[in-house]
Amino acid sequence: MAALPWSTAARVAWRELRASRTKFLFVVLSVAVGVAALTGVRGFSASFRHTLLIRARSILAGDLGARMFQQPTPKQLALLDHAAAGLRRTTVTEMASMATAANSMDPLLVALKAIDPREYPYYGRVDLQPSMPLEQAVGNDSVAVGEDLLIRLRLHVGDSITLGDRTFRIAAVVESEPDRLSGAFAAGPRVLSSQQQLAETHLLATGSRASERFLFKLPSPDDRVVAKLKAAVEEALPEANVSDYRETNPAITVALDRATDILSLVSLVALVLGALGVAMAMRTHLLERLDSIAIMKSLGAQSSSVVRIYLLQTIFLGLLGGVVGVLLGVAVQVALPLLLGRMLGLSPELHIAGSAVLTGILTGLIITVLFTLPPLLDIRNVRPISILRRAVDAEPAPALQQLRQRLRANLVQVGAMVLILAGLATIAGVLSESRKAGLIFVVALVAVLLALIAAAALLLWILRRTLQRTRFSLPPAVRHGLANLYRPGNPSAALLAALGLGVMQVAIVFFLGQAFTHELKLSTRTDLPNVFLVDIADNELLGLQSLLKQQPEVRGTPEFVPVLSSRILSVDGVPAAQLKLKNFPQRMLQSITLTWSETLPEGTTVLQGKFWQPGETRAQLAIGERHAERLGVKLHSHIVFAAGSDADRPIDAEVSAIVRSDGQHAYSRAEFILPRAPLDGISEVWYGAVHSDPNQVGELQRALYAKYPTVTVINVAQAFEQLRKILVQVQLVVQFLAGFSIFAGLVILASAVAGTRYRRVREVVVLKTLGATRLRIGSIFTIEFAVLGLVAGLVGLLFANLSTRALLRQMDLGYHLNAAENLGMWILVALLTVATGWLASYRILGQKPLEVLREE
Repeated sequence: MAALPWSTAARVAWRELRASRTKFLFVVLSVAVGVAALTGVRGFSASFRHTLLIRARSILAGDLGARMFQQPTPKQLALLDHAAAGLRRTTVTEMASMATAANSMDPLLVALKAIDPREYPYYGRVDLQPSMPLEQAVGNDSVAVGEDLLIRLRLHVGDSITLGDRTFRIAAVVESEPDRLSGAFAAGPRVLSSQQQLAETHLLATGSRASERFLFKLPSPDDRVVAKLKAAVEEALPEANVSDYRETNPAITVALDRATDILSLVSLVALVLGALGVAMAMRTHLLERLDSIAIMKSLGAQSSSVVRIYLLQTIFLGLLGGVVGVLLGVAVQVALPLLLGRMLGLSPELHIAGSAVLTGILTGLIITVLFTLPPLLDIRNVRPISILRRAVDAEPAPALQQLRQRLRANLVQVGAMVLILAGLATIAGVLSESRKAGLIFVVALVAVLLALIAAAALLLWILRRTLQRTRFSLPPAVRHGLANLYRPGNPSAALLAALGLGVMQVAIVFFLGQAFTHELKLSTRTDLPNVFLVDIADNELLGLQSLLKQQPEVRGTPEFVPVLSSRILSVDGVPAAQLKLKNFPQRMLQSITLTWSETLPEGTTVLQGKFWQPGETRAQLAIGERHAERLGVKLHSHIVFAAGSDADRPIDAEVSAIVRSDGQHAYSRAEFILPRAPLDGISEVWYGAVHSDPNQVGELQRALYAKYPTVTVINVAQAFEQLRKILVQVQLVVQFLAGFSIFAGLVILASAVAGTRYRRVREVVVLKTLGATRLRIGSIFTIEFAVLGLVAGLVGLLFANLSTRALLRQMDLGYHLNAAENLGMWILVALLTVATGWLASYRILGQKPLEVLREE
């Protein structure tokens, strides 16, 4: 008999689809929900990540920043012009200067910041009081100043101050600057002027201790373009400190990196869950069609013709599920910003690219086709008589033995499995934008799936042996319900493995989201320091602490850190003058700040090595990761310091820990931490950090200036509030997208359980014919579903906790086993399995035996 033409096969496939619409609902639902989770989560997270990165750029005021602690040479400027050709660039000059006012005899040290008001800032805005455009407040004869300058010089808006050779009118008070956290923390009140005004003061001359910061704006920035520009700027300015928008604040950097990792995982989980749903639903459907397939083969149909019919049917289902899934995914991208926009305080732009739609449809189609290949190929080598007698076959072998027999019997199946894995690796690589990540994902998935199959088979074996010993002491419904798990034709091991994998994936997303949220809550507390105090003398410390306790606007406990001036003499035996540094000016080696701490400071995390115990007397050193990279040091390296004025007493410190600070505590700017003993006797000053109501920092400044006029107050309350809002937005986005993925996963798992309903029709008929009541049959099904849920939940949660622990370790997050959460999820999985099984099976309890028997 000739092979069936493709057109005829398509008509047969379509006719069967139309005749069995309800049966195929589970397949379409699995594909659609998987694709919807994939496209919806991926598109929504991409839109919000783009919007959040715009907010993160405002902390730098540009896409890239390069800071030099000296004036650039003409040659360096020429190299910079070449490196950033065609890009927008502006210069920010920061320096210390003296300011005087007519009503004050004493000059005041101020932090002067010169900008180009037509260009600065590229992102964010400068908030002024009274509100006005920046070009109006800065330029000609006007400058903007910090409120602390008005307090110290007893001035008001409209008064004048003198800087160098020029006198300027104070046009406005600077309430916040977008790059306040990435700019220099110079001592003294802020004065914002233009570059032209700075030139007219004649303060900037050769040898001036002024820092030059270059800000760049790209037309359409992405990570690769920014990285390329960063490398070019580092080459042009080898002594500059170059950072992009992702490095402006450690908390932002870590939060965005972790959020990206989790959201990528969410997309991959959606992929796996969709594949699981398709695999279970299509496997069930093809097993139900074995009778029809056997009849066709008995009438002379070739295996290739049968495969062609069901392959086309699979393609139809995959395309339909993919289209429905993309529509649902687009609906998610439209609906979630509307629901969350007010809560998050931002509205991301909706970007629905044709490539994303095509990717979603192709993903649904490829997954459907790939996971239908094994049951399709199974039909090729099975005789019709064997298929028709399958219901009375001998007891099946264990799952692992079946797998070995199948591999030996049919190498084509091996090829199909390799093709499935290659397809999953390709899709995972595209989603994660990394071939290596896709390969690792698939290898880990295979390892876990094999472990789950083995665990499921082992549990079924234990259950069977236990039932053989206790069956006569159990109620009939319990006995039949447990026996149903390994009855002939029941794919319990496969279903348990699939459900266990699904539970594991959903639980991983939940556990990671919980750990990430917990970490972010620590970074978004409302009592974190937002006002920093500089140059506190030893004899002022106790009195200052007492004063802060009396201030109603101060919340939480103030933090204080001792600071000692020093310089680096050598690193690993290499003199400082001969060191080859990476974007670290040589002159900075002469002005290193040391501090001491007996315990790991709050907000500091050890990345490598170990922090010392209280009472340590050896010269141990904890160094910030960025300085470690720039100085080229690692664990057990030796750095020799000359601390304080005692140059004859060098301190040879061994690097015992490389640490990272969250940028939100007093120790955040301490890159070199030692125990107290090696620094004992060296003069020190103190820096402080307190939290104040952002709207009442002025009152705190007045109280401090009245009693401690030499203590400099650095107000970054508005900048830290902006940072806190960004972190809260990241937290909410991850929570909602993880929640959506979990919901989609539960729907897919439910559809996989429900897909077994048609295999139960014949069983119900046989039991009814033998006199079983609906209540008895319902009790049997309930016990079977409950055990399925409990076993799958137990195995899935076990592997979820193991996987989560490994993933959290990679993300530098702590793992904490929550017994209550695991118990709750275990019970929820069991209840969901029972509820889904019942919803899918209650109708077949009313099936009349004669209707089914007539079809035999």
